[in-house]
Formats: sequence, structure tokens, C-alpha cells
Amino acid sequence: MINTLYLPELREMLVEQKVEDMREFCDAMHPGITAEFMEGLTADETWQVIRHAEQPLPAEIFRYCSEDKQVAILEHQSRAEMASLICELVPDDRVDILDAVSEDVVNDILERLPLEERRDILRLRAYREGTAGAVMTSDVAKLAENLSVQEALAELGRQAEELETIYYLYVVDDTDHLRGVVSARQLVTSMGRPDVRLSDLMEEDIVTAHVFEDQESVAHKVARYDLLAIPVLDDQNRMMGIITHDDIIDVVREEAEEDIQRIAAVNPLDESYLKTAVTTLSWKRGIWLTILFIAALLTAIALKQFDESISKHSWLVLFIPLVISAGGNTGSQSSTLIIAAFASGDITLRDWSRVIRREICMGLIIGSFLSLIGYVVACFAAPNTTLALIIPITLILVILCGTFAGSALPLLFKQMGLDPALMSNPFVAGIVDILGIVIYMNVARAFIH
Repeated sequence: MINTLYLPELREMLVEQKVEDMREFCDAMHPGITAEFMEGLTADETWQVIRHAEQPLPAEIFRYCSEDKQVAILEHQSRAEMASLICELVPDDRVDILDAVSEDVVNDILERLPLEERRDILRLRAYREGTAGAVMTSDVAKLAENLSVQEALAELGRQAEELETIYYLYVVDDTDHLRGVVSARQLVTSMGRPDVRLSDLMEEDIVTAHVFEDQESVAHKVARYDLLAIPVLDDQNRMMGIITHDDIIDVVREEAEEDIQRIAAVNPLDESYLKTAVTTLSWKRGIWLTILFIAALLTAIALKQFDESISKHSWLVLFIPLVISAGGNTGSQSSTLIIAAFASGDITLRDWSRVIRREICMGLIIGSFLSLIGYVVACFAAPNTTLALIIPITLILVILCGTFAGSALPLLFKQMGLDPALMSNPFVAGIVDILGIVIYMNVARAFIH
């Protein structure tokens, strides 16, 4: 919801060009709150306010504006001012926003940047989306291993103004090869020993990420080892940058959204729901719905093969929805649990046999319980109690089939190098529906004949 509390005052400041008041407004609150209060302003009005703030506030407030507003500001304001603004942004943030801007604008802005900044942006933009390199920042505290504690503190003081954050101090050699890490706390507590070298303080056993490593894998490392940041290295063990915990949160949220969409049988959206064109959204949903529709047709075809049995024993029709829903729901539960366990790192492919055994055991337990209920109900509909056994036997077999398919198919997709979430709930349910009908009718035939 748009906060309109300050809108009249802000527009009055803009009309009367009250520069000091606009500067004071930008300086009075946290940059995120300032951006929130300006949500009701146009992109042009927002920039006219924040451009008067003292450095580095314009870039900090800009970071909290919506992406649409950021893009509009970059595309329609002075290129010289925009180049200055981009220089103030942290490397990973400026790469992200430039990726959303038209290429002509990007090239125009890049031409106005200092050579070092331009090279850094081009290097970071070259990494493929979804890799560690694409989400890392090149602003990192790097110190030489031969520095003493006193020299390291002085060097850190010189670097601090240019850094996004200082969680860990990375010790490197003359060619930027990572040698170890020292926490800021270690450095401060060692101030009583100012002549101690960093090479004596540093920890050499470091959790790292490769620059081309999948971002989801990096997120698992950060979560597993409870890190605030993780260093990113190239093939030669050179320090390329770091990924901070706030970027990891973005990665986790992005991966979770993709998994949820795949579980619902929707191709992941490139933009938010409201920004995605109706035609694009229809395609991403329709392609899977078409596949599921064909699966449903196969279920109908399978049912057609048993017309004779159904016509002679019409009471069997009453339990078709029961059989289908029991198998489909069980399969959906299993696939959801397995996909979620893969996403959290709770299981790996090495656990496949244990996973299958557990799902089969659960299938037997759940199937036995539901089959008892099914048998009681079937006794009232079937001609006799012997024929009523068709229902509990079918339920046990179908639920076993559901738990097996729901767990085995995501495991198979993972083994093939595909996202397990592609084996979505509706897809598993469609497969189990077909098998459920075949199982049901064959069990019925065994009893009837």
C-alpha cells in the first residue's frame, strides 16, 4: 500500500524548489523508509528529491525504490548523473539494475564511467544467470598475509569506505590467491599484540564457492555452515568476490518461488505475476495443462477398456473417484516432501534407497488404515462382503503406487540432472490416476471372474 503521509509536503517542496527541506527529508530517516514515503511520487519526482541529498544517500535511497522506478530513473534522467549514481551503488546491485535497463542506455552510461568501474561491471555481467559469479560483489576486504595486526587495521581503515560490508577479512598473496580468513573480531581482539602477522592469525580451512557454481548450491553452503559471507574463487583459487547473506536470502527466495511454480505445474515466471504478459502467462501455464489434459485422456482411454466389467457391476463406478483421489493425493504428498527435502539439502541422491523404503513403509501404513475405512463403506455398496474386498486391496496397491511414484520420479529427475520440481504434483497425480484405474479394474476382474 502506498504511504501518502508526506506526499503533499514533498510535492510542495518540488514546486517551490525547497532544496534544504528535500535534503533534510532524505537525511531524517532510514533510506528504506524514505523510499517508502516516496512510493506515490513519479520516477522523475523521486529523483528530483533524492538528487539533493548528501552523498552517498542518493544511491542508498535509490536501492530501496521499486525496480520499475529505478529503470525509469536510469532511462530518463541525465546520463552524467546516472553514471555518478551507478558508481555509488555496490557492484552486485548495479549489475542487477543495469540488466533491467535497455542496452542503449547501459552502453551510454558505461561510456561515462571510470575505466576500472566499467571493467568491473562488464566482468560481473558476463557471468551466466544462476551462478555464484552473477550474484557476488567484488567489493571485499582483502589484506596481504605479511601484514601485522597494526598494519592490517590501518589498511582496513583505508578500504572501509569503499566496501559494502566487512564480515570477514580475506588474506591473499600478491596475485590475489586466497590464503586464509581472519574475522573482524579476531583482528580487534589481537590489538594487544600489534606485531603479530595475519599469516599467524588466519584460518586456512575455508568454505568457498566456485565462480560458476550454481547459486542454490552456494545457498546450501551458507546455510549449513552459518556464514555471513562466502568467498568466490576462480579455477586458479583467485579471489573474485564474495556473496553476502542478504544476497543469499534473495537466492533462496528466488529458488523457492521457482520450485513452488513448478510444483503447481507452471513454468517459472521471469518477471513477477503482474508484470508477466497475459499471453506469456497463458503459455507457461497452458503447456503443462495440455500435457495434464493428455494424461487425463489416457485415464479415460484406460477406463474405456473396462466398459464391459463396469456395465455388469455398476457399483464399481461409485468408487472410481475414491481410488483416483487416494492414489493422486498420496503421490502428490510424496513428491512435495521429496522436492522440499532436495531444496533444503535434507536428502541427496545417495539417500535414494532409504527414501524409497520409507515411502513404501508409509504407503503400507496409510494404505492399511484407509483400506479399513474403504472396506466398511464398500460392504454397503457391493453385492457381498467378498466382492467388497476389491476396494481395500485396490486402495493398498494404489497408495503404494502413489508413494513409490511420488518419491521415485523426483529422484529420477535429479539423477538425470533436471530440477526435481519438474515432477510436479499434477504430473505425478496424472500418472498415478492412470495406474490406479488399471489396478482397480484388474483387481475387480480377479474377483468377478
